[in-house]
Parts: sequence; C-alpha cells; structure tokens
Amino acid sequence: MNSMNRRSVLLAGLGVAGAGALAACSGSAGTPALASPSGSAVAAADERRTRSGKIHELTLTAARAVADLGAGITARTWAFDGQTPGREVRVTAGDTLACTLSNQLPNQATTSVHWHGIALRNDMDGVPPATQAAVRAGHNFTYRFTAGAPGTYFFHPHVGVQLDRGLYAPLVVADPREPLSYDEEWVVVLDDWLDGVTGTPDDVFAELRHGMGGMPMGNDSSSSSSSSGHDMAGMGGMDMSSMGGMSSSPSASPPGGGMGGEFMLMGAQSPLLGGDAGDVKYPYHLVNGRVPADPAVFRSRPGKRVRLRLINAGGDTAYRVALGGHQFTVTHTDGFPVRHQQVDALLVGMGERYDVLVTLADGVFPLVALAEGKNASGMAVIRTGSGSTPAATVRPKELGGMIMAASQLRASDDVRLASKKADGVHRIELTGSMMSYDWAVNGRRFDMSNPAAHPITVEEGQRVRLDFVNTTTMWHPMHLHGHTYQLGTSGPRKDTTIVLPKQTVSVFFDADNPGQWMLHCHNAYHGEAGMMALVAYRG
Repeated sequence: MNSMNRRSVLLAGLGVAGAGALAACSGSAGTPALASPSGSAVAAADERRTRSGKIHELTLTAARAVADLGAGITARTWAFDGQTPGREVRVTAGDTLACTLSNQLPNQATTSVHWHGIALRNDMDGVPPATQAAVRAGHNFTYRFTAGAPGTYFFHPHVGVQLDRGLYAPLVVADPREPLSYDEEWVVVLDDWLDGVTGTPDDVFAELRHGMGGMPMGNDSSSSSSSSGHDMAGMGGMDMSSMGGMSSSPSASPPGGGMGGEFMLMGAQSPLLGGDAGDVKYPYHLVNGRVPADPAVFRSRPGKRVRLRLINAGGDTAYRVALGGHQFTVTHTDGFPVRHQQVDALLVGMGERYDVLVTLADGVFPLVALAEGKNASGMAVIRTGSGSTPAATVRPKELGGMIMAASQLRASDDVRLASKKADGVHRIELTGSMMSYDWAVNGRRFDMSNPAAHPITVEEGQRVRLDFVNTTTMWHPMHLHGHTYQLGTSGPRKDTTIVLPKQTVSVFFDADNPGQWMLHCHNAYHGEAGMMALVAYRG
C-alpha cells in the first residue's frame, strides 16, 4: 500500500451523493395540466433574465460533410458548416444569441439544436416533439435566447442518434467579471467516432436495439458487469490495483473487448465506472476532431497559465483525461465554479464539461483522453518548446495517479444552494439491460409520440430532490435540461452526472425555469432506446 497516495482514486460518493430515504414521485391520477413551452409562465421567467443588450446573430447549416480526421483519414458525415467540431460560439453572460438553423441534411432528415447545459427559455431548448417541431429538411428555425450563467457548454441535435455524427460544437459563455487569472485558453472537445468509417449511428442503434440475445456469447458482458458492479462508496483514497485484482492501470486491456456484433462492444470493463464501460466499438477517439496519429496542437510558451475547457461530446465513451508532466487545477464543472482541487486526471462522462488551469512546462506534452475501459485513446499535443511529437499510444503516468470525478468536488460558496428542505422528492429509477436493450426510467420507455404521457411534475418555486436509483449493471450520465442541480448538500452544481451501477445519487435543484424539460441518459443509444423522462412544471 506504499503507493496509496500516488494512485488514490477519488471516487468516494460517486454512486451515493446525497442521503436520505427514497421517496416515490407523488402525482394525481391522470395527466396534470402542464406549463406550455411557450406559455405565459415561460415568458414571465424569461423577462426576469438579466440582459446585456448585445445580440449575436449567426447561421448554422447542417449538411453533408467530409471530415478530415488527420493522418489521411476522412469520414463522410453530417456537420455544421462543413467542419467537426463546429466553429466555437462565444458570447458573454447576458447576451442574446439569435441562431438560425438551416437544415440541408439529406434523405429528408429532420433535426434540431439543443443548447446543452444552458438554462434558457423552454421553447428554445431544441427537443422535438416536446418543445418544438423538428426542423424539416430544406427549412430553417431561429433559436433566440439569453445566455445567462457563464461557463463551458456545447450544442448538438436532439433527434434520434444524430449526436453521434459530427453535428456538435462548443459554446462558451464568458464571465464579464471573470475571477480567474490566466494567460491563454484552449477549448478541448472529446469524441468517439465511427460515422462514415465503419457505419452510421443509425446502423449502430439498429444492431444494439436487438440486445445481446442475438449476439454470439463468448463473454457475456451483462453477467460480467453484474459481478463487477461493486459498491464504490467506500473506495476513496484506495489503491485500485489492490482491490481484488482490479487495476486502475490505463494500459489494462478489456477482456473480450473485440467480441460482439459488427458494432456492439462486449467485455469493456472499468472499475472506475463500476463494471461495464460501454456498448459501442469505435475505430477512433478524437480530440478536437483529430486522431492521435495526427493530433491537434496547442502552441504556447513555458510558464504560461492556460485554461482548458474540456467537453465530452461522445456518444458512448467516458474519458480519463491527463496532461503528461502536469497536474490540473479543477475550477469548474458543467459551467459552475468549484473549490479548486489539484488532480492528475479527470473522469469525464458524456455531456460533462470541466474547466482546469495548468501552468505549462518547457517541452512537448501529450493531452491524452483514455477511452475508459476500451483500451483506446485520443490525444492532442501542447507544445511550448522543441521535441518530437509523442507516440499515438503514449500513456502518461498521470493517468494512473489521482483521478477525480465530480462527486469529490465541492461547490464554490457563491453558487452553493441555500440549505432548504426539499418540497418534492422523486425517485428516478434507471432500469434495463444489455440483454434486451430495454433502457428506461421507472421501468417505462419514453414515448416520443406522446412525450407528456407520464411526466415527473414539479411546481415553480419548489426545491426538488431527484434520487437517481441505478438498478442496472451499467453506468449512466444523467442530464437534466434547463437547470443545474447540486450533488448532495454541498457537492458541485451540474447538469450531467455519472450514476454508477447499483448506486443512488441524490441531486437538488430549484424549480425556477418553467416548462417541459427532458431528463435522460446522455449515452446517445441508451437515451434513444428509452432512458428519458419529462420533468414538467404544472400549468
């Protein structure tokens, strides 16, 4: 245990943030009257937003594109304005964004834009059919909203599994009273990629939805993840390599990782994720749209203090992120400030964002995004001096050092929710399995043809507690639209959080943004299979 301090994994509480008895959602029989996404309550809340008076106008064209992934690799995909990631959009808190989406996608495909993490007015949230009609091919739709809270965000479609194509881009909301001191900034977008290489996301979902029942079973990932879905609650500060043969070594190969169907990944295992790491085989893992063999490069000078804004835009992959030869100082997660914490590496689930500060040394350093449990990685490079580009397979020692997940962070005092008893408590049971691919919330698959059929109802002004109860043997990054919640009573403010297998995470939010809001797993395929619900304000 001499290596305990160096290799400690700070994941205590990842599965059990918050405490208290679980309570089922209470509601009247029948469907209650719900606030309309464009109704008077939504308009009144929008009028209360602080505005700077500045308007940013832009057009996003969603169309076919050929993505240059580097190293001579190209992929036919869909993208915004012909590039992936799309061009960064940057505004200042209080500014108005007026963005016209032009749908030029092929095959009469409909689409939308969801502004991930932004607490905006409900009818601009971009979620067909709940908040708008899908934008038809050859048509336009203008999103107009105030960007309120500063932070790191991104945007992507909310139609089918389009998220797993090239249709995404970063959105940075700058703080007009920025408290951090730094010299430079770099936005880093992580993504797992297969579109136009081995198939399309629709091909993937068509195979996955049949479940493992039709797959050749050399190694049943469902049963293996069940036996590996350990209670991680008491493992903070422990050396993972001593835990029953499980290793946090980033070089450990997932057993049977190459098995399954054409797209289904079986045997991908991660102790950090409580067992089964993911569903999908990806040929590439990208950092800012580039493969490790031909990485994106950030050039700076020794001694510069750089703010990295990390965004996981992937469909099915959590990334363990580290910068060789450096430590991160974590300052924000999902746009909101936290008490600063020094770490070697971060565990970033799909939809999560982290801001970190790093003071650069002299040389050439790999920024590695290890595809957790999948024996693959993405890489970018920070260059401040002479030296050769690191090998595509490099594994910095920091990946096996002190690894941080959101549960170990604490909200900054200025954004922590005031202590208050919850007015409403809702049990959000995550159900389903890989065997039948029947992912759902509270045992009920979301019905896109009738999104308001079984709402989780809240009332404006309430303090709401959601108890995410994961009954499955897989982890789920749970994302709430239109709000940020707090993990437990003093954890970070977030909109997306990892819920480990067989664990419960309790989160709290103030119901201050009326409308009808999606709550779902940000694994693109779990969500599309049915692990979604509607959090709706009573009308």
